[in-house]
Amino acid sequence: MISAGDFRNGVTIELEDNIFQIIEFQHVKPGKGAAFVRTKLKNIKSGGVVEKTFRPTEKCPTAHIDRKDMQYLYNDGDLYYFMDGETYDQMALSANDIGDALKFVKENETVKVCSHKGNVFAVEPPLFVELAITDTEPGFKGDTATGATKPATVETGASVNVPLFVNTGDVIKIDTRTGEYLSRV
Repeated sequence: MISAGDFRNGVTIELEDNIFQIIEFQHVKPGKGAAFVRTKLKNIKSGGVVEKTFRPTEKCPTAHIDRKDMQYLYNDGDLYYFMDGETYDQMALSANDIGDALKFVKENETVKVCSHKGNVFAVEPPLFVELAITDTEPGFKGDTATGATKPATVETGASVNVPLFVNTGDVIKIDTRTGEYLSRV
């Protein structure tokens, strides 16, 4: 149990049969009336953000989130298969559980599988990945000064905006949180 007065960013709590992560919190002491804690909470399962106020003495149970490194093996239609690197146990997750988390992840790469009390609710890809460009318009000499971009398709099938000088076959580094091009490798 954690009291609202001890809230910090990143803490996960159980509230109303859901799991929330504290994104933002603020202790407020108005001139008249009792103090309170204003928070922004992100629902970990659905991704929605809600604002809620607590009295500083209110207590919430903390939620323990298990993050386990697993190897993404392959997908078979609507199911995605993962393997535990230590026990070699395999697990299948549906496309609804995955969402678009794997759009920049190749087969046999390591991802983090997040679960709460044995129920998997999310897959976290690595922060940065290196992928080859499979299709893009050709670049021209001197296309480095304007900062313009063009669409490109990477080997996983995802689309990324890249600078004009990047060509088909180049390997690029991508930030998986934003889907943005970082650099050529």
